[in-house]
Amino acid sequence: MGHARVAGSGGATIRVAVSCSPRAGLAVEVQVDLPRDATLLEAIRRSGLLERFAEIDVSTQALGVWGRVSAPDTRLHEGDRVEIYRPLAMDPKEARRLRARKR
Repeated sequence: MGHARVAGSGGATIRVAVSCSPRAGLAVEVQVDLPRDATLLEAIRRSGLLERFAEIDVSTQALGVWGRVSAPDTRLHEGDRVEIYRPLAMDPKEARRLRARKR
């Protein structure tokens, strides 16, 4: 697990986790210290994950906080968990149908 520190304005910072699974079998979470008024997108950019994983494209992938899809300009709070969601390989309903047929 990585850690990225960013100086805030006057020491007023929050710590959030930024997590993603850029590809199957790989999950990454990074702790980031940010200014108190930081946004979801700012946390992702400062986490270093975009540089580490070229497959992450925040312009097309859904983003969220604690399992809820959220806008990139969502303001964060101390202890939030920012998530970058990988596109689904298959529609969940279709996947259930295929599993049911195999049984």
